[in-house]
Amino acid sequence: MIELKNVSLQSGEFQLKNLSLDIKTGEYAIVTGQSGCGKTTLMEGICGLRPLCTGEIWLQGRNVSRSSPAERGIGFVPQDAALFDSMRVREQIGFALKLRKATEMEITTRVQQLAEQMNIVGLLDRLPVGLSGGEQKRVALARALCAEPKILCLDEPLSALDDDTRYEMIELLKSLKGDYTVLHITHSRHEVEQLATHCLLLEQGAIRSVSIT
Repeated sequence: MIELKNVSLQSGEFQLKNLSLDIKTGEYAIVTGQSGCGKTTLMEGICGLRPLCTGEIWLQGRNVSRSSPAERGIGFVPQDAALFDSMRVREQIGFALKLRKATEMEITTRVQQLAEQMNIVGLLDRLPVGLSGGEQKRVALARALCAEPKILCLDEPLSALDDDTRYEMIELLKSLKGDYTVLHITHSRHEVEQLATHCLLLEQGAIRSVSIT
């Protein structure tokens, strides 16, 4: 569950004011809107990467308005994947569990499980340099899932992909539906139609539900 209560956020001179929304557990919500309308600012606020000016954020029934990103239990995939240049893929995926002091066996098992799920087993000993856009997105998604979050926040996870890779990623995201509460930012109507349980339009500083069909 993701609930915003009269949330206000600021990015430079840009402001979002008094936003409220309610995404139920297991729903796949997509936020769309024109460039510069504040979609990424909104997601950063939910993830704890940007402080609130006013209001409250509740996740899974907990008020996390002042909690650190790590305390919020969110799996986050930024738009540019943001992989660590010096880490091999297996280290990237297991990073969150390593921070949580999991055992090497636990990390190895979970990394292998996710690599198989994402079809990237052959990439585990590779560095990010040279990975295709689709491969980077799969690694970033695996990293986000590693600590078994209840909530996923995906900032344009299918941007800059060719048609075939985008289709594969959509099918992969479909396989996750229902297991996580998802907030997904996109400009793509096709992604809305294929993935969303409902669509939210961010426009002129307000959020409203719009029809998927």
